[in-house]
Amino acid sequence: MLPDSAGAGNGVQRGRRFPREAIVSLLVLAALWELASRNAAIIGIPPIALPGFARIAQSLAGLTVIDVAVTVARVVGALVLSFLLAVACAVAMYRSVAVERYGYPLVRLLMAVPVISWILFAVLWFRQVEFRIGFVLVAVCGPLFLVDMLASMKGVSKELRDMMRSFRPTAAQFFGKLMLPAILPSVLTSWKINLSLAIRVVTIAELVGAVTGIGHQLSVAQELFSVADVFAWTLILVAVLFLLEAVLNRIEAHVLRWRP
Repeated sequence: MLPDSAGAGNGVQRGRRFPREAIVSLLVLAALWELASRNAAIIGIPPIALPGFARIAQSLAGLTVIDVAVTVARVVGALVLSFLLAVACAVAMYRSVAVERYGYPLVRLLMAVPVISWILFAVLWFRQVEFRIGFVLVAVCGPLFLVDMLASMKGVSKELRDMMRSFRPTAAQFFGKLMLPAILPSVLTSWKINLSLAIRVVTIAELVGAVTGIGHQLSVAQELFSVADVFAWTLILVAVLFLLEAVLNRIEAHVLRWRP
């Protein structure tokens, strides 16, 4: 019991120490940025390229909430659609060897296409801006969901699958009672990865034709040569990502509360 208790104590200490170290690191980074901003002329950098935190705070105060809400809605909507399509395709590939053999190479091909190519395809193929953005996000995130879920399904123990089939379950019971609980940790991890990816991709997609969203505002800031606005919108993007990840972590802690 003593080693376990000691290990638990060390884990608690590490959990308490990490936020303090993170805060210190961020404070040091902020101090270095402010110092460089105040001495930009001395080190040969144009002052406009290194705005101080007072100027960045002014930019943050002038940001529009509607653009943040639009970007978040696009990301969440596209991820939900990507996940549903990936579930359907993964189940089909898992149940049929022929479907997997013919479909999986196409999935790998889609994953090899660069994001910029999907954006160009969307611009050339579609007129509606929202459809363009949704298409790019689904094309990028959908294959990742599919590959992760298919690998997780195949990773379920054969003994467990054979035991479950001995009870003659329906297809819904087989996937609901065995496969879903078994692959749930991997699915949640896949959500976290795709969330981070979608946040980066949506800003690029919004640069092309969109008149709302964080990506559009970044484009406007670039046209106005406003580094402070670019920095402010970047901080908002990071904050949105952390907030959505916190929501996923709460969901993970609830649905996987049975884990030690």
